Amino acid sequence: MKKKLLALGIAGIMIAGLTACGGGAAKTDSAAASKAAEKAAEEAVEEAVVEEAVEEAVVEEAAAEAAAGSGEEVKITIFNTKSEIQDAFEEMAAEYSAEHDGVTIEVYYSSDTVAAHLASKYAANDPYTISMVDPKDIYSLAPDHAIDLSDQDWVSHTQYAISVDDKVVGFPVCIEARGVIYNADAVEAITGETFNPEDYATLDAFTALLETMRQGGIEGPTAIQKEDWSLSAHYIQEVYEEQPDVQKFVDSLYDGSADLVNNEKFNSMMDTFDVLKEYNYMKGAEISAERETSEAMLATGEVAFMFGGNWDWSLIKDFEPSENMGMMPVPQNMDDGTNEMLVGGGSKMFFIDSSDKTSDAQRQAAKDFLNWLVFDEAGNEFLTVQCAVIPAFDNIDTSALDPLSASVKEYADAGALVPNYDYDPDDHIPSVGASMQKYLAGEIDRPTLATEISDYWKNAKRPS
Repeated sequence: MKKKLLALGIAGIMIAGLTACGGGAAKTDSAAASKAAEKAAEEAVEEAVVEEAVEEAVVEEAAAEAAAGSGEEVKITIFNTKSEIQDAFEEMAAEYSAEHDGVTIEVYYSSDTVAAHLASKYAANDPYTISMVDPKDIYSLAPDHAIDLSDQDWVSHTQYAISVDDKVVGFPVCIEARGVIYNADAVEAITGETFNPEDYATLDAFTALLETMRQGGIEGPTAIQKEDWSLSAHYIQEVYEEQPDVQKFVDSLYDGSADLVNNEKFNSMMDTFDVLKEYNYMKGAEISAERETSEAMLATGEVAFMFGGNWDWSLIKDFEPSENMGMMPVPQNMDDGTNEMLVGGGSKMFFIDSSDKTSDAQRQAAKDFLNWLVFDEAGNEFLTVQCAVIPAFDNIDTSALDPLSASVKEYADAGALVPNYDYDPDDHIPSVGASMQKYLAGEIDRPTLATEISDYWKNAKRPS
């Protein structure tokens, strides 16, 4: 620009000087000289403009090269809500950060309810770049906080992504399912026969097997997890999920018209729960059971059965478990077919923050991370091996799945999964979980449990 201005100034001086020269006969020579000066001035300006453009291009290229090589870090934060994979997540974050120049991942976990925790983060203008939430949370959070992921390549490889307002906003982290985990080696050591889960679909057959194991030397062949999320969001949840019309039943809980204590499914599930309690290795001290101890005993065959899900393998694997393990439906004396199915489907979801507190560079790094999970061998291994989860994408090799996940996949492939109900009120886990813990400890009876659960729902706030 300076060269251009200088050239224009010189040209002006040349023209002005020639215009001011003599008169008369000299006018003809002056006019000719003036035209020559104008032409020279134009050429000077053009040359200056070209030189300036070249210099600006050189400067811009140098700036681009400097930016590319600056090594400026892009930090993305991930909120994890699966406690059993937090250690694996932290290890992965360190490895990913080391192998991807310019990107750092930090992983956080909170035991607070998802909605409450994320509300506090947004209120503080400090959102996570990527948040792992339950499916119900996607519907409430996406309109205000999630970016559109519809154009991502992984969308065509899954049937479990969640869309809101015709935009894909939820990345499915995994498929999960619930049922009774079994250690076939422990059973076969007592019975001397090959264990076939389908032979014990009814509660009567299952109870007879447990009694055989007790008589054979394992006094307590079952384990029950005391955690409120296991008892409420997983076990009693099946009472809702296995109703003939799930939403109609849930609506009746809200309006108080449900007769829970006389509900066939409620009593069927509680009959099974009572049997699990009777044969529990911690009978009489159920609330003192430690989850890791139960997982270890199941892994080594000191107990043979425990209600749980394929996610439990992330703990079981640390105790040199038998590979002859799997999952079976909750045994029930009902003919509705649910004792031939696990309960599950697409589980946890990732969404990427859309607020102005997250930069475009962070959002791109977040997208790159999700693509790494789906399309990179190391990302696939992180899901199937380190986290021991069933991937929700059809391009990922599942041959390395653990025994529980392989079992779930068989049910999923056969269409034998009762769908999750994902729309409980936010305080369902602590509230209903506390009632279930009292029942587990023998502090209340079944009618009281039914009353407490019914009272909770009548006063619960529907999720937005």
